Amino acid sequence: MAQYAILLFANAPADAADLTPEEQQAHQRHGEDVERFGGTMLAAFALQPSTTATSVRGDVVTDGPFLDTKEVIAGVYVIEAPDLDAALEIARRNPATQQGGGVEVRPVASGFVGVSTTGG
Repeated sequence: MAQYAILLFANAPADAADLTPEEQQAHQRHGEDVERFGGTMLAAFALQPSTTATSVRGDVVTDGPFLDTKEVIAGVYVIEAPDLDAALEIARRNPATQQGGGVEVRPVASGFVGVSTTGG
């Protein structure tokens, strides 16, 4: 199966702590329902608000997200799905799409998990 990253977008600053308990439960249910739609959840992360971001461009380090936009990346999850159509169906059902935000689906080109670069 192919892997897909699904990026969640929300209005800035996108603080997960601002979600109502019902909205948080909807995200939890979505994670549990991924398999019902033909996928497997590999990893999922909610991000801290965009106000906590630090951006790097070359030698310049600045406070804040990489781009100054109304929407910011609020989280990301990676799934395995049989094909792009299945991944899109899973993403379409993400609560972010009903809570004023949206999602972006991108095939994963390569990656690694749990690799230590410290040698220990």
